[in-house]
Amino acid sequence: MRTSTLMAATPALLCFLAAGVVAVSAHSFPESEAPAAGQTLNEPPSEVRIKYDAPIEKLFAQLAVVDSTGQNLAQGAPTVSDDGYILTVKLPRLKPGNYLVKWRVVGIDTHHTEGSYSFSVVGGS
Repeated sequence: MRTSTLMAATPALLCFLAAGVVAVSAHSFPESEAPAAGQTLNEPPSEVRIKYDAPIEKLFAQLAVVDSTGQNLAQGAPTVSDDGYILTVKLPRLKPGNYLVKWRVVGIDTHHTEGSYSFSVVGGS
């Protein structure tokens, strides 16, 4: 009798575990960045773009590009693509130097994620 009870419970247990995996993977984390983390550019970028692995909420998306003096150089508020996967902010023509990208988003699962990375510009004016 115990074996049949265990076998009957196994599909339900598997469904429960699978649902837990889906919920955990719903957090929004960067899948790719442009410029990429650690990249050295000969020409300054006109924007920073981060693609996430799950949709983000437009209302709570934050994206800053900070220079060596701590000034945020992002031009205007960041935008989120219609499908919610890409966060973008426009930039002025950056001078050669090191830049820190700081992002903070809320996934559609209501979980906050945040992080930062740097890139460098060696050319341009």
